[in-house]
Order: sequence, then structure tokens, then C-alpha cells
Amino acid sequence: MTAVQGQRATSPMRGKLLGALALALVVACEFMLQLDTTIVNVALPSIGLEFGMSPAALTWVTHGFLLAFGGLLLFGGWLGDVLGHRRVFVAGMALFAVASLLGGLAPNGATLIAGRVLQGVGAALAGPAGLALLITSFSGEEERRRAFAVYSTAAGAGLAVGLILGGLLTSALSWRWVMLINVPVGVVAVVATGTVFPRSSRRAGRFDLSGAGTSIAAMTLLVFGFVHASEYGWADPWTILTLTCGGGLLATFVVIEKRISSPMVPLTLFADRIRALAYANLLLLAASLTSAWFFLTLFLQDRLGYGPLATGMAFLPLAVCVFAVSQFVPTLLRRLPATSIAVIGLALVASGMFWLSRLGRESSYWGEVFGPLAMIGVGVGAALVAHNLTVMATVAPEQAGAASAVLQAILTVGGSIGLAVLVAIAGSPQVLPGGAALDFGAAFRTAGTLCAVATVLAFLMRTSRAQDAARSRAS
Repeated sequence: MTAVQGQRATSPMRGKLLGALALALVVACEFMLQLDTTIVNVALPSIGLEFGMSPAALTWVTHGFLLAFGGLLLFGGWLGDVLGHRRVFVAGMALFAVASLLGGLAPNGATLIAGRVLQGVGAALAGPAGLALLITSFSGEEERRRAFAVYSTAAGAGLAVGLILGGLLTSALSWRWVMLINVPVGVVAVVATGTVFPRSSRRAGRFDLSGAGTSIAAMTLLVFGFVHASEYGWADPWTILTLTCGGGLLATFVVIEKRISSPMVPLTLFADRIRALAYANLLLLAASLTSAWFFLTLFLQDRLGYGPLATGMAFLPLAVCVFAVSQFVPTLLRRLPATSIAVIGLALVASGMFWLSRLGRESSYWGEVFGPLAMIGVGVGAALVAHNLTVMATVAPEQAGAASAVLQAILTVGGSIGLAVLVAIAGSPQVLPGGAALDFGAAFRTAGTLCAVATVLAFLMRTSRAQDAARSRAS
């Protein structure tokens, strides 16, 4: 064999290895970013005890991250399109690692909250850029299906695993390790990205200053408004003010994007009916899941008497089922359109939520919680892969950052909306301490109804196998 022949033989192997490394890197980082939205929740009592923080101050350990993350997502996605996804991904992960170190070594509550805000900024940069790198790195139909399956596993299981890992670290070591665990992952990501991913091209165009300002202000106010509503109610003056201003700024942002030649978020992303319905479904799914986990955590701790670690472990069936089903979906996609799989997945999630609505004072984990969690895990694994693929399959490379930012912004805002709505229906734990009067049945029925509506919308998304294949080839 000549040297040239040897190079040709090893080149495909090297390409596969780089592809595997690229997928592992993006998925590991996405898993860490999703993990951080829940991992701190279990540690809040320990943090409050060490720093003497009031319950109101403790909420900002969570809200600080959410506000920065949700407020800057659209800007972060656009920045990746303009400056290059690899460059923005590295910057975001570096900032996330530094912020995690700051929070883990924080001498007081104010420093910890500052670290959490900076984590949110880093996540808003790295999240959309990582998904965009995944899109541009896998062009083949089968490769992209596999990549989205693994990515969706990280996105879906990260929230549940965060509760488990948070309980383990807090119980075995210290609450500080829920922050410090991010540092080595961030360092590896920064070092490895330059080797694994080629330099990303930049997009020509003017800086959308008005769009950037209005999008950041609108998203921050909306996330704050929905979070505030979940604690103080929809009639609270601050809730009304922030949601009104946020909605007005969002409408202004849409007008600006229509008129500008190089918009942050091309409105053509929503011109495709199937993609627009998929975005709506992801909003409803996030609203259902986030609020359901909140109330299920309260039920496990207040009604069944579970501690932080036991509560986290109770979500293990969900994480396992999401992982298992996500890996099976790419094979199923050879036989069924993605939209049909979305219908099946959402129907299972809705059924699991309605099953949980039967929880009562005599309920037990194995009798009334384990089964619904497993069913929901199967549904989430199928629905996330199908919807992510539907949203991103036909996105042009120059719009990959914007499309992924919109996707993640919808998930973030959807979670805030769902929690605010369900708290208004089932009662607030701040108003009803101990959860004694919380209507868990109403909470889960509402979550199930949201997923039932999403199931109907997913049915309207359905296409023929030929149409589905044509959409995949269009990428």
C-alpha cells in the first residue's frame, strides 16, 4: 500500500473520530448547561444556612441564572452567526467555567448570586453556538438524526439528573461542588474546541443594535414577569408592569426585525408552518414539564417525606427512559415521519401527567409515581428528538445560531410560563407553607392539558414520508 493509499484509508476513520469527538463535546456541554438549571435547587437549604440568606434572597440564586440565560439567548445566537459559532462557543464556555469557580468559592450570598448571573450569560452564549456547531458538523441525514438523538438525551435527561447529582454532591461533599463540578468540563471544552471544530465563517451584515437592545430587554422582562407571577400572583403590580413592558418590547422587536436588512432573528424561520408548530409544541412541552417537576418535587418532600437525595433519585426512571428512547428514535425515523413520532411522544407525556393527577394522601412512590414517570420519560425521549429534528433539519447554516437560540429561548420562557400558570391554579407554596393545601391534582391535570393541546398541534404537523424525506434532504 502506498502512502497516498494509506492516507485515503485513514482519512474516513479520522473523520469519524472527529465527528464523535465533536458530538461528545457539544453534548457534554449542553448536558452541563441543562444540569445547572436544577442542580442548585437541591442545595438551596444548605446555602441559606451557611450564608444566613432569607428565602427571598435564596430565590435569586435560581432567578439570577434564569434571567441572564433567558434574556441573552437571542442575542447569543445572533452573535454566533455573526462572529462565528466556534469563537462564541469558546467564549461562552470559558465564562461559564470562571463563573462556576466564582460561585463555588463565594464568601457570601451576593458573590454567589453574581456567579450565577455570569453563568447565565455564559450559557446564553454557549448554548445556541453549541447547537449550531452540531448542525453544521453533521450534514448527512442519518448522521444528523443520531446527533440530534444524543443531543436531545442530554437536554431531556439533564434536568432530571441535576436533581440526582445535586442531592449526591450536597449530601456527600458540600453545596459548593454543585458549582465547582462545572469548572473542569468548561476547561476541557475550551481546550478541545479548537482541535475538534474548524474555524466558523462569519456572516456579513450590519450590527443590529436596536434589535439587540429590544430583544435583551424584552426577554429579561418576560422571564422576570413570569417568575414573579409564580411567587406573587398575576395581579401583583410588578407582574403586570414587567409583562406589559416585556410584551410591548417584544412586539417592537418583531417590527424592527421586519424592516432591517440583517435581522438578529430572521422571521423566515417562522414562515414554515411545520417549524412554527414545532416551536409552539416545544413551548407547551416546556411549560408542562417544568411546572410538573416543581409540584412533583413538593409532593415527594412534603407528602412522602423524602430528603434531597431521595427526591433526586426518584426522578431516575425518567432519566433512564429518556436516554433509552432517544437512542431508539433514529432507527424508528426510517419507518415513520418525525411528526408522527412527535404525536406519539406528546400523547404519552399527556397520559403520564393525567396519571399523576390521581396523586393523593394515600399515594405511594411505587404505586402512583414510578409508572407515570417512566411513561413521561418515554414520551419526552421521542418528542424531543422529533421536534428538534423538525425545527433544525432545514435551517440554512447562516441561520443556525438564530434558530437554535429561538428554540432554547422558547424552552426557557415556556418553563417560566408553565410554572406561573400552574401555581395560579394549584396554589403557591409561599402562600401555603408545607404544601398542605396545594391542589396537586389540578396542577398535573393542567400540565396534561397543555401536552394534550401540543398533541393536537403535532397531529396538524404530520406529513407524508415523501414530504418528510424531502424536508430532510433540503438541509
